[in-house]
Amino acid sequence: MEEGEVTRPPPKPAAVPEDQSIAKANEAIAIRPKRGRLTLLSRRIYNALLYHSQRQGVDEPVYRLALSELIGDARFNSNNTELLKSHLRDMQATTIEWSTSGSALKRWVSSQLLGTVTIEEQGRGRPCMVTWRYPDEIRERLVKPHQYTRVLLEISGQMRSYPAAVLYEIGARYLTSPSRLSMREDVLWWAAVLTGRSDITEVDYRFLKRDVISKALAEIEALCEDFSLELIEHKRGRRIEEIQFRVVPKVQQRLGAADDPSRNVFDLELVGKLIALGMKQDEAQDLYASTDEGQLRGTLEHVEQRLRNQSLPVLKSPAAYFKDALKKGYAGVKGPIPPAALSLPPSARPAAALTGGERMHRIRELWEHDRMQKAKALYLEMPEPMQSEMRSRFETERLGEIAAPIARAWRRDGPGSRIAATTFHRWLAKITWPEEPSDRGLLDFALAQGVAGM
Repeated sequence: MEEGEVTRPPPKPAAVPEDQSIAKANEAIAIRPKRGRLTLLSRRIYNALLYHSQRQGVDEPVYRLALSELIGDARFNSNNTELLKSHLRDMQATTIEWSTSGSALKRWVSSQLLGTVTIEEQGRGRPCMVTWRYPDEIRERLVKPHQYTRVLLEISGQMRSYPAAVLYEIGARYLTSPSRLSMREDVLWWAAVLTGRSDITEVDYRFLKRDVISKALAEIEALCEDFSLELIEHKRGRRIEEIQFRVVPKVQQRLGAADDPSRNVFDLELVGKLIALGMKQDEAQDLYASTDEGQLRGTLEHVEQRLRNQSLPVLKSPAAYFKDALKKGYAGVKGPIPPAALSLPPSARPAAALTGGERMHRIRELWEHDRMQKAKALYLEMPEPMQSEMRSRFETERLGEIAAPIARAWRRDGPGSRIAATTFHRWLAKITWPEEPSDRGLLDFALAQGVAGM
């Protein structure tokens, strides 16, 4: 690091931006669809649209936003607008019911979740725009609700499964209630709410608890800093008929599994590749939410290499082949296939190459990770006065721009916080080595690391 880089006076503090949060109507949190199905991505997109609708105001009948901004706020990455359109269609096809009761009025409304949506491609050099409407009957209740819960997009976007995303919002709603107890409903109701499905007619509670509830509670425990949730079961005889959740504030707050917010970006392009193999959209998204991305990518490489090999018989079901390879753990295997792989087609070979674009993307990820690790090592080698100066500079330049939970974690634990340390070391790497690498530089890095042939 240049001496002047450390000792130059920090710039004046920037204005602290407002938390990227939405005032979500309480009726829109535990949605039980009457028709259609909601997914994790559709919920993320819906929250992002609602956030921008509230910023633009209830008086606007039509809302408008650059598509790139929607993609960023919904935390997925893909250039495939067809997949995005499919999730927008899901929301338009999903029917929800709103019920309100007053001293003299009871009102029931059945409505779409989202109205007309338009995507406008305006030509070279101009941003692609998305416009949307809400059904008139519920627009004001969504955009300017009287009873609502504050939901942070940053935390909501970290959830990797639909049930966890729902439970996070339910927990946020009841965190400030006197009893801290959620609604108490029957098992069938919860199954529909936690899966986003409208076609559930019967439920085996043992499987719901094992496959949906327990996994979602573990995800909340790992990713949510403010509270955890406890399951409460209500029996009739020996049968569990109803359940609810108790919200438990975290005294010793932690975000152990959220080391790197970039891990929680939903890679829609990867999901699209799974669908292209022959999987159904819901199956591909569920698999993505429950499986390590690196393992998915490695297995996909293996299957794509097998599909390209014209000397072998054509695969009748690439999707089934993929799931078998994923189950047996042959993602990214190089060299001869081990004996256990003989249960796969005998002449199958593991993946040996990526496309050019995928290879450069992977190398850049490795380069950024390597640079961040070097920045971490550099910080540990600094004398304490210099470390203190870098922490102060980080707080001046960066702290006001990051999400409130990460900022709180930094104020509490500094570089000792796992999630805040990642943000700090990434910032330190950027100010220490501000130049972006050229393609030639990335290839030189790959050669030096021995990963150029990945």
